[in-house]
Amino acid sequence: MSDGPGGEALLFLTDEQLRQGSEAMFFAYRGFTADPDRILATMAYGRAHHRAIHFISRSPGTTVNNLLNILGVTKQSLNRVLRTLVEDGLVESRVGKADRRERHLTLTEAGAALERKLSDAQRARMRAAYRTAGPEAVAGFRKVLEAMMDPDMRRQYHALKEGES
Repeated sequence: MSDGPGGEALLFLTDEQLRQGSEAMFFAYRGFTADPDRILATMAYGRAHHRAIHFISRSPGTTVNNLLNILGVTKQSLNRVLRTLVEDGLVESRVGKADRRERHLTLTEAGAALERKLSDAQRARMRAAYRTAGPEAVAGFRKVLEAMMDPDMRRQYHALKEGES
């Protein structure tokens, strides 16, 4: 068992230490989403639009059903988001060649530019935090995040990571 800088034994944390970790995650998430939220607000978009744009960018040509699975939202709520993104010229929806019931999604040039702007803001914040924390903390943080994922989510996460190579 290793003690961290605050003396916390990593395998035995008190409820108070866990509460502090939960609160830190809430505030970190607020910071992580603040910059994109400001950008999206100027366009009357929200986080659901950001998530859709992000994952369409990560998997160009993804299907609506795959996006539903990744985002864990209802078909109705995703359709509202996609409708505005398509109408505003940020996402293209094409009928599947093999299965005409499928809709394949890709970002347009304008959608890709918006995705870069949103991601650049988040990457800058993460880069600064990672530099402050150091490489061991970054690796540990990633392990903690992965350990918090449900098994299905972890599989989806690893599938996305494998798609990078």
